Amino acid sequence: MKIAKLARVIGAFVAAFIGMTVAAPAQTPGLVLLDGLKSGAWVLKPRGSTEDGQRVCLGDPKLLLQIQHSGATCSRYVIEDNPKSLRVSYKCGGLGHGVTTIRKESSGLVQIQSQGIENNAPFSFSVEGRHVGAC
Repeated sequence: MKIAKLARVIGAFVAAFIGMTVAAPAQTPGLVLLDGLKSGAWVLKPRGSTEDGQRVCLGDPKLLLQIQHSGATCSRYVIEDNPKSLRVSYKCGGLGHGVTTIRKESSGLVQIQSQGIENNAPFSFSVEGRHVGAC
């Protein structure tokens, strides 16, 4: 059941990513970890899963900061930012809030953990992001 919900969340992320020309998230200054990630096609899948995952074309790595609230305009507060780990808290007004931690294993492999509140309900998930080539 959790995997199906996570698949819906990732699907919503992809849909919002496509619509980013309409509603861009709040600007965050350059972030060391994100600046070192490859752009292009990435596969996001639940950690430990054997599923294929969801393929996304990632032009702006900052979109990984609020997967659950993709497409929403949110304020962000950087808790930790170094070449291997990034932790950001964000608030999206009445839509909810969250905390996302991204751990970089390489420029093409990250572990993402996010938790918070969306529409007055808690969420928590962990995904692996893997660069798979050009979009």
